[in-house]
Formats: sequence, C-alpha cells, structure tokens
Amino acid sequence: MSKGFFNVPKAVNEPVKSYAPGSTERETVANAYKQMWNSQVEVPIYIGNEEIKTGDTKTMSAPHDHQHVVGIYHQANRELVEKAIASALEARAKWASLSWEHRASIFLKAAELLAGPYRAKINAATMIAQSKTIHQAEIDAACELIDFLRYNVEFMTQIYKDQPKSDSSMWNRVEYRPLEGFVYAITPFNFTAISGNLPSSAALMGNVVVWKPAATQVYSANVIMQVFKEAGLPNGVINMITGDSGMISDVILSNPHLAGVHFTGSTGVFNDIWKTIGQNIASYKTYPRIVGETGGKDFIIAHPSANAKQVATGISRGAFEFQGQKCSAASRVYLPKSLWADVKSFLEADLQSMKMGSPEDMSNFITAVISEASFDKLARYIDQAKNDSDAEVVIGGNYDKSKGYFIEPTVILTTNPKYATMETELFGPVVTIYVYEDAQWQEALKLVDETSEYALTGAVFSKCRYAIEEATVALQNAAGNFYINDKPTGAVVGMQPFGGARGSGTNDKAGSAQNLLRWASVRTIKETFVTPEDYRYPFLG
Repeated sequence: MSKGFFNVPKAVNEPVKSYAPGSTERETVANAYKQMWNSQVEVPIYIGNEEIKTGDTKTMSAPHDHQHVVGIYHQANRELVEKAIASALEARAKWASLSWEHRASIFLKAAELLAGPYRAKINAATMIAQSKTIHQAEIDAACELIDFLRYNVEFMTQIYKDQPKSDSSMWNRVEYRPLEGFVYAITPFNFTAISGNLPSSAALMGNVVVWKPAATQVYSANVIMQVFKEAGLPNGVINMITGDSGMISDVILSNPHLAGVHFTGSTGVFNDIWKTIGQNIASYKTYPRIVGETGGKDFIIAHPSANAKQVATGISRGAFEFQGQKCSAASRVYLPKSLWADVKSFLEADLQSMKMGSPEDMSNFITAVISEASFDKLARYIDQAKNDSDAEVVIGGNYDKSKGYFIEPTVILTTNPKYATMETELFGPVVTIYVYEDAQWQEALKLVDETSEYALTGAVFSKCRYAIEEATVALQNAAGNFYINDKPTGAVVGMQPFGGARGSGTNDKAGSAQNLLRWASVRTIKETFVTPEDYRYPFLG
C-alpha cells in the first residue's frame, strides 16, 4: 500500500547517438545486425504465461533481401484469440488494483533496458525487419520508444494530480480508473516505437491489452515483448497475437468486454473498425474508446520569400527518409514559379548523392519499401505519371524488385493540382510538385486545404512573417502537426504531441497526457464531513 506522495524521475528525451564511422555504437549495432541476420528466430504467440507455437507459421524476410529468411512466426486461430481475451480479463483484477508507482516502475525499467542492453538489438531488428537505416532505427526503435515510456509515466502523474476543489465541509476527489474490460491495440509496420507505445500506454493506466502487431513488424515486436517481460510486466497484461487480421478483429470486436481500440494504420481499416463497433454497440458492456492515427497526404508549401535550399532540404528529408513510409512524410509540394528552378536544381543534386541499398551498409540513405504489394502499387503510380499528359517524372522514376523492393526516390511534376498523386496516399519515396504563380499565394493555400481528405502534418517555408501567419490561419484544419520552416516529419515525444484530424484520425495526440486520458475512466468522490440530519432548507422558514 502506498505511504507517500511519490515523485517519478524527471522525464528527459533520450539522446540520439551519431553512429559515426569508428564509433562504439556503430560497431555494436553492426555486430548485432550480423548475428541476427545469420540466425533465425521463432516468434510465438504470447498469451498469459504461455508462449504458444501453433505450427501454422509464416516466414519473416528483410524487404531489402526478400529471399533471405530471418525467422518464422506462429499464427493464432479463433480459439487462441478468445484465450488471449480471457487471459487479459483474468489479469485485470490484480493489474488494475496494483499501486500506480509499481506500474510506473515496470515501464521505466523497460525504458532503461532499451537505452542500454537492448539498444543494439531493437535497432538491428528494426533495420532488418523494416529496412530502416541506422539513423532511422535509432530515432524510432530506441529513442522514441524510450521517450514514450518515460514521458508517459510523467504524464500519468500529472493526470493523477489534477484534482477538484474542496472546502472545509467536504473533500472532493477524482480517481482515474482503468477502463472496464480490455483494450485492443493494433500497430503498424513503420514505427517500432508506435508498436511499443500503443499497448504500453494503455497498460500503464491500469488496462489490460490484446495486441496485434503488423505482420511485417513481428520480428521487432518480438523484441519489445522480450523487453516488457524482462522489465517485470505480469503475465496477461499485454498479450501479443499474430495471424489473420480480419479474423482476429472479428473475434475481438464482437466481445462484450471490449473497452477500447488503440489503432495506427490505414484510414480504410479504421473506418471498418469504427463501423463494426457501431453495429455491435448494443452488445458492449461499456462504450468502447476509439483512438486512431490513420493516413496522411502531408504537404509542404513555400512562399515566394522562402529560401530555395532550405525548401529543397525539407523535401529531401521530409519525403525520402525511410523511403517516405511515414504517416507524416511530405508527399505533395506547392512551389512558387520563381523558386522552382532553384529548388529543382538542389533536389537533383540531393537525390543524385543518395545511395540506395541494404541498411547494413551505413552509407546508404535509401533502402527498400516494406513489401511487394507496396512496391507494385508505387510502380503503377510512377508508370502512370510517365504516360499522363498532365504529369511528368522529373527526377528518379526507376525501380527494381529482383533482390529487394527498391524504389528510386522520385519527383513528379504536375500541372494539375488535383492530380492523383497530389491526393492519394502512396506511402513511398514519391513526391509530387505543383508550381503556382507567385501572385496566387492565397489560392495556393486554399488548394492545400481542400485537396486532401487528410489532415496530419504540413509545413510552410517563408521569410515573411505575415505570410507565415496567413498560412498558419488558413491551414489550421489541414494539419494536426504544423511546421514553420522545417520538414513535416520528426515529432518528438514531450515536444510535439502527434496526431491529426479529418481522415487522419481522432487527433488524440500520442506523446502527451491527452492520449493517456483516453485510457482512464474518471470517478468523482465527494465526502461530506458533517452529514445533514434535517431535510429542511433555510428558505422554508
């Protein structure tokens, strides 16, 4: 039982290591990569205290070398999904009543394990499974996940400290209880940090979780489960299941004890989940919380006063880091005619200098896209742009999947501001540019706001403060994370809470207390010290 008002360690952002040639961290992660590349893992289904191997398996391969198998993972059937739910509900009684400081300690320990003994392993796993460069793996799998775990603990204590007023006659208290039931966490391939955060943030607040990672991220998700287990997370609090997504969701969304969904993925899948919950609403014990971060068609708009080199760098980094496979990646750009020639020249120089290949070679800036389906989709759009009269491929446009799913960084120029690749989320290293007349700045802002169904991230480049304010106001609903004179990617936990609205999700801001509040059910308690014994009020005389 708690016997003090405890202060948790002050959250600080994990420093990003450089991995410069000759550095100790570079050698350590290179050795971890080589060891993991030359061995195979078998990923079980984690339910309660069991690690279940069904024999129904799928192989795991690296996107940059799709014939190289690094392991297998086992798939659940309907019975095992039901068992995972039962395990979570059984664990709930003890976990929900555990003092908050003990929950906090587990996830703070997990952060330190990732910062130390597991850092090379989680980074190497992400490099292999998701074809991230060491820098992209470091800022994601290590630093951002560590930041989520540390800051969520601090955010939790801030929430708990938010209490109502009282007076001498009564004591008013608010308690932040876990939701009644279990939370279903569905995580994507592109960020190991998101995969760790979605189940753990709900669990930190006292909830129990059934977690389904993306099939293309199971390899590094397995390392996350190993970290949670070593950190002392009790059995059944987070149950990790893999297998057919449709079947798993069908079982879980029909369970009356579903208390919430924590989702990152495509807008279409999220819409289907919301629809299914709506259809099942009468069967649930409580209204499920639905939290989702979905798609994006993220923009950069430059004012005629902008610095062309800065704009080009914003595009090069914002569109092509991690092959454009970030929800926040820049994929549509609006440039004034007066800047286009210079920006194009700088972009050509940037893209010609970018090496592409395996992340094991740390001089590569570009690696592979996640899957053959993604590769084929991107190739179709590139080919279409080569044939359309209102678009042209001005830089890049080549691709090859003979060894890995490699798409060359590609720049499309269009004369049609509503061209397909200005509107459709591609999720790859393809950016489309529309050039507007300098005098049509206001019209360009309107195009940015009205072109896409999404509203996740966006950026404005300008030296003119009046133009910056104009863009900030005009685009207030077009991006949940808005950047001034910077690329629209790279939100940092505790600094830029992340999320968007419209077709981009519920904007519940991962990396902030706002998100954790979604996993708490508030109870107000009023205690009266001297209880009345006469119903009559003074007005009765």
